[in-house]
Amino acid sequence: MSVHLNHTIVEAKDRDATAAFLTDVLGLEPAPVYGPFRVVSLGNDVSLDVVQAGETVHPQHYAFLVGEEEFDQIWGRIKERRLTYWADPHHHEPERINTRDGGRGLYWSDPNGHNLEIITVPYGGG
Repeated sequence: MSVHLNHTIVEAKDRDATAAFLTDVLGLEPAPVYGPFRVVSLGNDVSLDVVQAGETVHPQHYAFLVGEEEFDQIWGRIKERRLTYWADPHHHEPERINTRDGGRGLYWSDPNGHNLEIITVPYGGG
């Protein structure tokens, strides 16, 4: 059997608000409750299991591979919500997207400080 990522845990100051933020901006179905988690299901059978962590959250990086149409839709929702976005992971190029590897990408932050990214081509090219 090959190895596939099934899920990862996302720490949140507010579990429900974070799950709603992710599903809203990414254009996903609402996240149901499973035990202590809100389960944000992605299109490749992977889930982000959002858990209440209190005030101390360890920021992580989450990258999402999306199609060109989904990129435009997500970027549109980011701009509609007036969220700051960057072309680079260190947030030095605000209000720009990148065209690395022949695709498009951008970064933005969630309410917990997690660095989120959408790309249309995997790193190293498609």
